[in-house]
Formats: sequence, C-alpha cells, structure tokens
Amino acid sequence: MKTLYLTLVFLCAAAGAMSEQVQTSLGPVNVEKMAANLDTPWAIGILPNGAFLVTERSGTLIYVDQGRTRSVSGVPKVATTGQGGLLDVTIARDFAQSREVFLTFAKPQKGGAGTALAVARLSRNGGRLTDTRILFEARPGGTGGRHFGSRVVERADGTLFVTVGERGDRPAAQDLSTHLGTVVRIRRDGAVPPDNPFVGRDGARPEIWSYGHRNPQGAALDAQGQLWVSEHGARGGDEVNRVRPGANYGWPTISYGTHYSGEKIGEGTAKPGMEQPAHYWDPSIAPSGLLVYSGKLWPEWKGDIFVGSLKFDYISRLAGNPLREVEQIKGPETERVRDIVEGPDGAIWFLSVGQGAVYRMVPLK
Repeated sequence: MKTLYLTLVFLCAAAGAMSEQVQTSLGPVNVEKMAANLDTPWAIGILPNGAFLVTERSGTLIYVDQGRTRSVSGVPKVATTGQGGLLDVTIARDFAQSREVFLTFAKPQKGGAGTALAVARLSRNGGRLTDTRILFEARPGGTGGRHFGSRVVERADGTLFVTVGERGDRPAAQDLSTHLGTVVRIRRDGAVPPDNPFVGRDGARPEIWSYGHRNPQGAALDAQGQLWVSEHGARGGDEVNRVRPGANYGWPTISYGTHYSGEKIGEGTAKPGMEQPAHYWDPSIAPSGLLVYSGKLWPEWKGDIFVGSLKFDYISRLAGNPLREVEQIKGPETERVRDIVEGPDGAIWFLSVGQGAVYRMVPLK
C-alpha cells in the first residue's frame, strides 16, 4: 500500500507543476500544484536547492525534489491522537552546512502525549534522518487529543521558538509551572537562554517566553525579528498576536469569543496586565499557518501578514495599523489551508488539507 501511495504522488509530481489562476487585489496570479495525494498534510519546509519536505500528521515525512518523491526514514515515534501526530517542519538557517531540520510532534508520554521538538540531519539524497535528538518536550503532557500548538521558528541568533497549546486544560495557560498554553524559547542544543523572562523565577518553567495562549498554530518572524503568532479561539476570538517576552495573552481570563456552549469566557475582553490581540476574528476562521511577507515578488504586500483559514477555505491578508483583514484570497486550491511559507525567491507556498496538496503562488508570466 505504501508503494502504491508513493507511486501516485510521484506520477502527479512527475507530470510537472500544474498551474491555475486565482484572483487577488493585485490581479490574477498563478497557483502551481507542487505535490498531491497527501494524507492530512501539516507543514512544508523548503530546502535551499528547491526541494521541499512535507509532514503528514500520521507520522510520514515526505521529500520532494524535481518531481521525485520519497518517504524519509528515521522520523521520531509520534502519537497520532486527535489533533496530534507529526506536525511542523522547519529548515535550519545553516542547513547548507549542518543539514539540520527541526520537527515538532505529539510525543508519546506516560499517560498520554505532549508537544515535542526534535532536530535531525537530512541525508544528501533526502531519504533518511540521522542523529535525531529531542530538544524539548512540554511538561506535563495530557491524555486528550486537542491543542498541541506546534510551530517552530528559528531566530537569527539561533534560538528556537516553539508554540505549545493548552491541551484543553484552560487554567494551565495561566500557570507558569507548566509549558501548556505558552511560547517557549530554547537554544539549538535544548538549553535555556539565560535572558528568557522567567529564568530564576520560583516555580516557573524557564523555557517560557510568553503565556496565556490557547492553541497557537501559526508563527513567523517579521523583517525586524519580531515574532507573530496566530491562534485558535473558541467560538469567535481567533487571534493574531505580536509576542513580547514575559507577556500574558490572557487565555482563558479574557477573550473576544465565547465557549461553544455560548457561555461567556472569563472576565470579558480586557484586563490590566494582559495583552490585547493585534487582530481578532469573530466568527472564527480557524487560523493555522502564518507568514510575514518580504515583498520580493509583490512589493505592494511587503510586511503584510498572511494566515491560512481551515474553516472558510481562504488565505487572509492582514495589513495596517491597527492590523486588519484587508483581503481574502480564495479558490479551489485554498481548501483548509494548514501552512503558508515564503520560498527563497519570494513565491508564496501553501498547503491545502482539503486538496491534499502543496501549491506555489507566483506572478503571471
């Protein structure tokens, strides 16, 4: 069955990138299909040579190079429970020298699973991972299958941000003795940077960078190195947040949404000492991957934030101060957008769970 599956992916990719057009505020753009027949894909990582990696939540890592597709061996064991599994993939900034890639996943733990980060070296032919090491795992884990968060972003200084959901344990997002509902920051060897905001605070986890998050599934840096995250609210109240060290983003004490039952969440929409979102959606769009665009191919979009919608099947473009949604990029290809990243040439790549495919958006030729 695995051989048949890979053959189907290979046949689609070998036929060459298939292109359609999608309308945007700048006119039509080409959307090229780069890979298809994927099983619940979660993330894309683009390699310096133009090849790319795709994670499937079931635990498979796929390598695609010039239409040739193969599965990658050596992936850590994952817990495929609910929303958990093999999740994000990020290519190290020094990949040309180190060959390192970062993977986030639901790691099996005693009594359940927890968000974890691993690093490994990718072989020259893209066929296997070696020297796999666990750099971080959230404590405690949980028995449920919800809210793993799970994006990883590398800063220019080599430290790593990892987003961790609160696993459905709402009060934990306000408890600094757990990693749940936080953004953590660690070094590439897994050590804690000494300038993290809670280092030395009694009872606090030193890896924590910010807290009060619900389920942050998108994360990216802007040109100034500022971290932005997108996160799921409950019924309404999905957010984009500009993340500052030591800041409390309020969940579940404040929110612009309500519980799924319709009941009020916490104490309202604001409270002293808690951050306001840079933008929020009501109703919820179920935001996932987030990209801050460089402007390489579309200068008019420089600095704009792009967020995929899992619920309404579009790519949201946000701009301005205050930040607001200014455009919805939508077509058959944007069905349940899970990840969105920028290629080295400025092309916008995105992953559609509904289509089981990876797409690349470029200007018309």
